[in-house]
Amino acid sequence: MFNTTAWNRIRYGLYAPVYDFVADRSFRRPRQLSLDAMEWQAGMRVLLVGAGTGLDLPWLPRDVEVHATDLSPAMVKRMEHRAERLGMDVECRVMDAEALDYPDGHFDAVIMHLILAVMPNPRQGLAEAHRVLNHNAQLCVMDKFQSDEHSAGLARRALNAFTATVATDITRQARPLLENAGFEIERDTPVMMGSLFRALIAHKVDGHPYAHDG
Repeated sequence: MFNTTAWNRIRYGLYAPVYDFVADRSFRRPRQLSLDAMEWQAGMRVLLVGAGTGLDLPWLPRDVEVHATDLSPAMVKRMEHRAERLGMDVECRVMDAEALDYPDGHFDAVIMHLILAVMPNPRQGLAEAHRVLNHNAQLCVMDKFQSDEHSAGLARRALNAFTATVATDITRQARPLLENAGFEIERDTPVMMGSLFRALIAHKVDGHPYAHDG
C-alpha cells in the first residue's frame, strides 16, 4: 500500500525541486479564484495545510496572520524562501495534516489546496481542520473530485490504483467528505478542466460531533 504518510513524505521530497515548474502556472488561476472567494478580514489567523512550496502565498491578503504546514521538509524550506522573497512573515512548519500541532479553535480560516486528494485519510485531515477552526470559521478547498452524484466506476477505480501511488486519488467526492466532517458548503465552483477541479468555501458547523467551543 503506497498511499501512506511515509510514502507521501518521500515522494514530495523528491518532487520538491520540480514542483513549481509543474504546479505553478497550471494552477495559478484556480488558486486565485479559490482564495478570492474567501471572506477576508484584517487580522485573521489563517492556516495553509499541505502548503507545498507556498504557491498560495502571493494570493493572500497582507493584513492576515499566516501559518503554513507541509509534510515534506524540502517543500517547507522552499516555502520559507518564497515567503522571504515576497516579504511576508509566515510561520512555516513541517507537520502531518492528519495530526495538526495546534490547539482547538485556533484559526479563523483553513486553506486546503490540492491536498484532500493526496492524503491517506482525508476524513482525518478534515476532522483536524474542523478541530483547529473557531466558531463559524471558513474552510477553503480546491482539488480534483469525482462527481458527487455517483461513485467511481470500475475503470476509474482501477486507474486510481496507479494515480494514487504516483500523484493523486481520483475517486474522492467533495460534498460527502466536507459535510460528514461538519462543514456547511456555501460555494462550489468549477475552476479547471470542466468540473474536475472545484473550489469550495465552507463554514464550520457548531454542534457537529467534531465541533469545539474554540
